[in-house]
Amino acid sequence: MRVFLAVLILLLAGAGAVTAPVGAASPAAGAKETYLYRVELVQAAPGKLIELIELYKARATLLEAGGDVAPFWMRHSQGDRWDLLLLYPMGSYAEYYGAERAAKRAKAEAAAPELAGQIRQNIAWQEDVFVHGPAFEALKAAFAGAAFFHVEMMYALPGKSAELYKEREMESAYQRELHRPELFLFVRDQGAAWDILSIDFYRDLKHYAENGDIPAEKQEAAARATGFRSAGEIGPNLRTLIAYHHDTLAVAIAPAAKR
Repeated sequence: MRVFLAVLILLLAGAGAVTAPVGAASPAAGAKETYLYRVELVQAAPGKLIELIELYKARATLLEAGGDVAPFWMRHSQGDRWDLLLLYPMGSYAEYYGAERAAKRAKAEAAAPELAGQIRQNIAWQEDVFVHGPAFEALKAAFAGAAFFHVEMMYALPGKSAELYKEREMESAYQRELHRPELFLFVRDQGAAWDILSIDFYRDLKHYAENGDIPAEKQEAAARATGFRSAGEIGPNLRTLIAYHHDTLAVAIAPAAKR
């Protein structure tokens, strides 16, 4: 199936058809995110998390040898079921699946043919999704300065995807108004079921918790300045747009490889 997908994408690239998302329609019309990533969520087999992390480090080294970029990643602390979230920078379908880059990748992977199987043996559950997100350099800078993450995955109600994206933008603006980390938004193109992934980046748990120290009057002013009627409206308003969502707190792992 993966081979078929790769071949299909290459054929479309040759026809100049992959400058836009391959999916039927962007789930959030007007979304500004254009850089393509693959998100990989994995739950380790029981007792195999540390071994799996080491295998992914080895894989990252192979990816860089093949001309790709090592994934950004984080480790689950509390919340959703996954243990690891990996973000693989792709750029675009045409760029990533181009003949030259694909050949380099295959040559690098051939140096350790057993590695992919070892990784699969240490995974109990996996979910993959292609997303359009922020520019690579912006994301790289955010990861470089963070060791703690807040991750949210939103499932929009039917017909509410564009409104949900707008609401997420407003929440990001609200964060900035309070001099807090903005939300990095990722919009699903294909795979998985959720529509929007957001990540906000913090130095540590204490930095994340500082929101509770902001005076109520400042929160109210920031809410009004960014389009909300009040700070207390933000959560209830979000829930008019989503079927359900997942929240996860996560921590940094040592870099998978040098970028």
